[in-house]
Amino acid sequence: MRTTLYSTILIICLSVFYSCKEDKVEETPKEIIEEVIPEPVIKYGFNFDNYKVINDTIKSGESFGIILDRHHVFYPKINEISTTIKDTFDVRKVRAGKPYTILASNDTLEKAQVFIYKHNRIESTIINFKDSVISAYKYRKPVTIVERQIAGKVIDNFSNAIDTLGYGPTLAYEVADIYSWTVDFYRLQKDDTFKLIFEQKFIEDSIPVGYGKIKAAVFNHKGRDLYAYYYLADSIKGIPEYYDDEAGLLRRQFLKSPIKFQYRISSRYNLRRRIKLYGNRVRPHKGTDFAAPYGTPIMSTASGTVVESARRGGNGNYVKVRHNGTYSTQYLHMKRRKVRVGDFVQQGDVIGWVGMTGNTSGPHVCYRFWKNGRQVDPFREKLPTAKPMVDSLRPKYFEFIAPLKQQLDSIPSPEAVLEQIDNPEKPKEESEEIIAKP
Repeated sequence: MRTTLYSTILIICLSVFYSCKEDKVEETPKEIIEEVIPEPVIKYGFNFDNYKVINDTIKSGESFGIILDRHHVFYPKINEISTTIKDTFDVRKVRAGKPYTILASNDTLEKAQVFIYKHNRIESTIINFKDSVISAYKYRKPVTIVERQIAGKVIDNFSNAIDTLGYGPTLAYEVADIYSWTVDFYRLQKDDTFKLIFEQKFIEDSIPVGYGKIKAAVFNHKGRDLYAYYYLADSIKGIPEYYDDEAGLLRRQFLKSPIKFQYRISSRYNLRRRIKLYGNRVRPHKGTDFAAPYGTPIMSTASGTVVESARRGGNGNYVKVRHNGTYSTQYLHMKRRKVRVGDFVQQGDVIGWVGMTGNTSGPHVCYRFWKNGRQVDPFREKLPTAKPMVDSLRPKYFEFIAPLKQQLDSIPSPEAVLEQIDNPEKPKEESEEIIAKP
């Protein structure tokens, strides 16, 4: 009987066990979470994760020694660093306003070990004194170049037209340089249009750091298309120039104006000018007055040697440049002069700044032009041009510009883009850039 009882109990237990096993809910597998290890921050060739990183800007009155002393590097070591690297980097030339980065030890002392002086957003000097060997070397961030193509229309002035498209004033200045011998950018007409193919530079893939060459451009001024192509015709000298669609050199021996932007001609060359202040008597004006904001840079309109740089009487501060045996130019009423007698200046070099010295009622530069020792009106003179392209190079040039001209001509006009904005259902023309609607 006892055996029978044990058998009955065993059967009941087995029955319960298998019943529970059948009723058991299948467990969901646990999710496996993988630990994500962040990528190390590598900049300037250093792993920033290994340092205390200090970014700052040099203040007025600060020196290299003051900055390092503040970060626990003392003067015997500072003197050793300065002496060791003097042939590569003169620490006395650090300038207020320049940004810098210090890589310090990642501990409670936070002692500086590396000093990175940033000349600009691309170039830096790295001074490494972490170990016993002290070194200084130049570092240049990798630059990515992207080709852009844009089209725009002049509503009030060219600078604003470029700004409307989302590009900085530097691009406007560079285009003005290209056309400075053929177009007066302060006498543009409303609705003049332009198209550009140019290079834009980036660091870290997305930070713009300026522009490369303008490869091709066309400016429609007074109903006429003015083309410009960047081309190296003289492979020996290696100096690229801008030529038009007929292989004509855009550069001339003289610029049209000693001021790049923000000017107006307030008084022209006039030998019969009468002035009320002097009893309405004839007082010849043998120059051209370019009114501009106080402090505007004044450029030499052609290359030459400075033969006068002085302050005298009604001329105020002035500079005179001799270009060759035939031509000289003079620039009056400067706020300050930048050049001295004997200096050689290139066309476009800044020689001073607009002021009000001498006899003047407002800020301007009086531009005077000599031909064979006699003052003349430069706007009425047939001035010499630079050397044209030699005939033997022209076929190769036309072959080079053919695809660029096709690319320029295929860029949608500003009117076409604005029409697309107003009529989004209309099939879109292909273009890399969207022109902003004024």
